Amino acid sequence: MKKILLVDDERRMVELVELFLKPHGFDCVKVMNGAEALHVMRTQTIHLVILDIMMPGMDGFEVCAEIRKLSTVPILMLTAREGKEAVVKGLTLGADDYVTKPFDEEELVARVLALLRRVPEPEPAGIEIDGIRLDTESYALIWDSGHVRLTMKEYQLVEALMKHPKRTYSREQLLAIAWDYATHTDPRTVDSHMRNLRDKLKKAEFPIDQFLVTVWGIGYRWKDVTK
Repeated sequence: MKKILLVDDERRMVELVELFLKPHGFDCVKVMNGAEALHVMRTQTIHLVILDIMMPGMDGFEVCAEIRKLSTVPILMLTAREGKEAVVKGLTLGADDYVTKPFDEEELVARVLALLRRVPEPEPAGIEIDGIRLDTESYALIWDSGHVRLTMKEYQLVEALMKHPKRTYSREQLLAIAWDYATHTDPRTVDSHMRNLRDKLKKAEFPIDQFLVTVWGIGYRWKDVTK
């Protein structure tokens, strides 16, 4: 089931759009402001965004620009403005299409279906375990209440561990993954990077001790807390 993010500060409007889309098999996520919209984009897989322009605080133009930093997901903008200035601005910022209020059900659904046919369906970028996602595009570890960007070495270490959460990696194995085989790097370098990683994630209030396990005398593993 494709998931559509509805962003409008008018509850009546997001409920109306959901009413139009649900009979066509879409799952709708409804939010009332830009900050909530960006949080959903960081933590869920969204296939299309329907975004109102006229919102207090962060308007639709700002939200569109921020979404484009995170994703290539299709964006359909809703505007009550007449004239082409708002339309051109939205399209320039990365929107794919627009609908002018008031609109009817057939027009909205037709535009949504056309966008989804035209744009390849986005696939989840990265690895996800227990609601924790390692994003391969932004090199970030993302969870419900936050996210942290990782260095390349940190990313490579976490990626190896999250791909095989039941497996314990020795320091030598992790060294071979994150460093060039030809280098003569001390295996204790892995320990230094793991300490730095723990400190970084703790400062961001990520519960790293629940997931990153030190197996004494061997190395490290990522714990799948659901098992």
